[in-house]
Amino acid sequence: MARNPERRTTLLDAAVQVLADEGARGLTFRAVDTRAGVPTGTSSNYFRDRDQMLSQVADRIFARLTPAPEDIDAALLPPPSRALVVELMRQVAQRLAAERSCYLGLFELRLEAVRRPELRTQLTKVLRADLDLNIRLHVDSGMPGDAETVRLLYFALTGLLFDHFTVPDLHGDRDLDELIETVVTRIVPGE
Repeated sequence: MARNPERRTTLLDAAVQVLADEGARGLTFRAVDTRAGVPTGTSSNYFRDRDQMLSQVADRIFARLTPAPEDIDAALLPPPSRALVVELMRQVAQRLAAERSCYLGLFELRLEAVRRPELRTQLTKVLRADLDLNIRLHVDSGMPGDAETVRLLYFALTGLLFDHFTVPDLHGDRDLDELIETVVTRIVPGE
């Protein structure tokens, strides 16, 4: 296996883009090589098989979507409140919109995980770690609600953003920020 970390990252970023644009069925070594602008066969030097590439793509997506620790600390500086939860959920939506290909790629990986137990195991591990971190940050920072509140926010925001990215006209002219505020207001205990 080749050991150039920058090249591996380039290939994984290309794989994310292929997933977002062409779906899991379009994710081949050749498609990744083409998207990355590298010679044919390069991907096969970095990933022993498609399953390994899919697993590492999941890790790369979360690396790209996870804010820097200092950004998390700054976001949690204001006093805990429902209004702050609304703002944090809006920031999550903005971050995902900025990394739209990652978010769509993640949904492709979820669908592919239905058919690939190894990918399901890896994706479950990554998603669980992310959810556990969000629960810990919410509870430890004194935000209103508990672990179940965070789970409900996760379910609601995942569905809302899935609609927003895949069928944006479904909710008519409702503004995403307005929908996020409604979701948070209904789920997070009052102030």
